[in-house]
Amino acid sequence: MFKSQLRKKILKIREKNNKKNTQINFNQIIKILKKEKITKKIIGGYYPVNFEVDDLKLLEKFEKKNFNISLPVVKKNFQMDFYQWSFSDPLKINKYGIPEPETKNIVYPDVLLIPLVAFDKNLNRLGYGGGYYDRLISKLLKKKNIIKIGLALSVQKIDKVPINVYDQKLDYIVTNKYIIK
Repeated sequence: MFKSQLRKKILKIREKNNKKNTQINFNQIIKILKKEKITKKIIGGYYPVNFEVDDLKLLEKFEKKNFNISLPVVKKNFQMDFYQWSFSDPLKINKYGIPEPETKNIVYPDVLLIPLVAFDKNLNRLGYGGGYYDRLISKLLKKKNIIKIGLALSVQKIDKVPINVYDQKLDYIVTNKYIIK
């Protein structure tokens, strides 16, 4: 099955199963950070759209624990950077209808919470097809070590994600039912 057909199929499954904006257990993420000995505290999240797993409650809890929160801002040429953000800061809507920070303080997250369309047991991720996260991860890894955590519903798991040389593997996938590492 081609990536585009697979995307369409899994997005329908995700929409059907995530009408209630399923949450991920915060303590599962904290356990991963402790295991990885994360001492720096910049978390890169996302603003959930299109029935993605809602990470806003996680980000709120991280902020209360004095982590710095950041969200992506989409740029030209399928690029994206993360900008510092707080729940008290305003957001603006980008060309895709996704809220983004208005502030211009670019940051390099230590931990990325990443939305996905589908995943497999080998920590491969199928996204929307623009390669934004793959490019970002590649760029960040040249600057520092980062922990890449995909957030998904367990029903988004497939046997094998078709991958190419540009696709970046995740370090963990945390679902509403289990963790893959």
